[in-house]
Amino acid sequence: MGMTAARAGGLGPPPAPPPRASDSAAGHPQAEWTGVGLTVLARSRTVRQARLSWPLSPVPVVTKYFDAPETPYGPGHRGVDLAAVPGQEVLAADAGVVVFAGLVAGRPVLSVDHDGGLRTTYEPVEPKVAVGEQVYRGQVLGTVLAGHPGCAITACLHWGVRRGDEYVDPLALTGEVGEFRLKPWGGGP
Repeated sequence: MGMTAARAGGLGPPPAPPPRASDSAAGHPQAEWTGVGLTVLARSRTVRQARLSWPLSPVPVVTKYFDAPETPYGPGHRGVDLAAVPGQEVLAADAGVVVFAGLVAGRPVLSVDHDGGLRTTYEPVEPKVAVGEQVYRGQVLGTVLAGHPGCAITACLHWGVRRGDEYVDPLALTGEVGEFRLKPWGGGP
């Protein structure tokens, strides 16, 4: 009795169709057609590291979310404020080079350039690194100072990220979901 007769008699399941070439690329396990059935080959899933790591440890509470300005000089919040305690260590979000450590509008700011055109900024921070110094992901850059304007608690770290001249939401680069606001749509019902 051949395979066709066995299936017709209800003695076995029909063979699965051959896998599509796109199955592997679409994140499905690779499969191999054996002519009788489908053999699924295990494929390891790799978890990608987030583009940036958190600048505080443990992962802090976000006290104020990113709010992109509508124009380059318009109002907005060009970063996130993270709950901290005075003296808490501020960590490099990724490997890079310190490009600024000084005062901006009377507040102590630290900036690090990273591969891919990203620049992270941290304030208010008492720096422990110098301009031109190469830093690694997770390295202590300095310590949080009290007195960030608009912070409802003793200390907050303002953490900003720019890609070129555009400010981006730091939370999106950590793999976290930021706060979303729906805006009116100009279309009809």
